[in-house]
Amino acid sequence: MLVWTLLLLQHRALAAQGRRMAGHTQTLYRQWLVLQMIPRAPRKVSAREIVQRLRAEGQDATKRTVERDLIALSAIFPLQADERAKPYGWSFDHAAPGFSLPGMSPLQAIVLRLARSHLGRLLPAHLDEALQPYFRQAEQVLAGVGRDGHRFDWDRHVAVVEPTPPLLPPDIDGAVLETVHVALDRGQRLHLTYDSRSQQKTLCYTVNPLGLVYRGAVGYLVATIVPYDDPRQLALHRIRAAESLDETATHPADFDLRAYARSGAFGFLDEGPIELVLRMQRPAAQHLYETPLSTDQRIDDDGPDHVRIRATVNLTSQLRWWILGFGGQVEVLAPLRLRELIIQDRSTP
Repeated sequence: MLVWTLLLLQHRALAAQGRRMAGHTQTLYRQWLVLQMIPRAPRKVSAREIVQRLRAEGQDATKRTVERDLIALSAIFPLQADERAKPYGWSFDHAAPGFSLPGMSPLQAIVLRLARSHLGRLLPAHLDEALQPYFRQAEQVLAGVGRDGHRFDWDRHVAVVEPTPPLLPPDIDGAVLETVHVALDRGQRLHLTYDSRSQQKTLCYTVNPLGLVYRGAVGYLVATIVPYDDPRQLALHRIRAAESLDETATHPADFDLRAYARSGAFGFLDEGPIELVLRMQRPAAQHLYETPLSTDQRIDDDGPDHVRIRATVNLTSQLRWWILGFGGQVEVLAPLRLRELIIQDRSTP
């Protein structure tokens, strides 16, 4: 009997020790998160703000618990409390030496996963390679959380659907893409071997890279071809080889990539704002009540079966295609030039 009693007491002691160790681990993790949330002076963060951020990380803690954590951490780290006005703010001393904390929180991990999914092709190839350890760490963090009831699989609850028929992107040589990215980043010229669709043969160019533009599934290198100054568009998937040259790239004076993309060079002509007036069948216009064309859009009755829509929008190729997609359900009343363009488009066989 005495043996069984001793075994029972030992079991309870080990269980209590396990609970204490789990509690210590939870406290350590919470304080690690708190340290990451504290900015350097003169910026500051209050205990209440830290509580809210901890909840976003799946950590439930009271304001009093966080205050105790801050006091304990200030005995080790160069933290300071601004008590001149409530709520009191905490910060790292502005003169304290910088340091970084290894690891990644679940919230940071889910942001990295979303960034990789939706921004992948916009990242320079050499930077994408450098970010791979962070992406892998994010997956490891997300694989290990959720045991306490909190979920960090937000990306499984969000989907993006394109409004146009999806097209698969063409194959792009990875080495070519990386060379183009590095040359853009360093401001260097490129020597390209390029399959010209217009001339139906392979050509060699020395170019000054100006930027990348993505039109749907297709990416283009905007560049000037030496010795000319006018920007050209070179489809990335038609570049067969690329070599970065030890020569500084030159740019046309006042060149702006975004302005160039809006100029119509890629088939998306933007001629500036217009006062658009449409007469639409009611069912066709229903979605405009929820997703208006502009902030100043107005919808008025125009007979039993139609509405009249007024909005300030930019005259673009996309706008013309959008109107043409409704067929006879929409009539352009103004401006006159757009009305004539739509009539011409509809009459073209």
